[in-house]
Amino acid sequence: MGLTEKIKETAEKYLKDDSYFIVDVISKGTAGRTKVLVLLDADEGVNIDDCAELSRALGNDIEENEIIEDAYILEVSSPGLDHPLSMKRQFAKNVGRSLRILLKDGGEIRGKFTAMENDELTIIKEEASKKNKKKSTEGETVKIPFGSIEKANVLVSFK
Repeated sequence: MGLTEKIKETAEKYLKDDSYFIVDVISKGTAGRTKVLVLLDADEGVNIDDCAELSRALGNDIEENEIIEDAYILEVSSPGLDHPLSMKRQFAKNVGRSLRILLKDGGEIRGKFTAMENDELTIIKEEASKKNKKKSTEGETVKIPFGSIEKANVLVSFK
């Protein structure tokens, strides 16, 4: 088992309840200069106290069990808007928001995410794709299978 898997498994022991989940564990650097980033989320969102609590518990466990033997930096954070959505639970909590979805076939869809049922996202397109400028598809409702998504980000609106 690699370092990121060990950290994720250890972190999951300290989650408050089933509404919390680990989105990702990212490890960078070399021995003695390792930085571990744990991305924590919850169905109702997380706050700084949630992150601090997990950081303390996880840090203590890493030290006690020598999961990382050399010096390291541990950071526990929420994924933030710049981090792509990757888990179905993340998608579910973002219904009603605008998304930018890159598909595995190279296509791109931007629109309002209105529902997720049977492993499909329902999107109301907000603008025509750059590749298909001549045919306006704004307002069209499309269903996107979860498995066809390469990357999806929440679009921030400053209107």
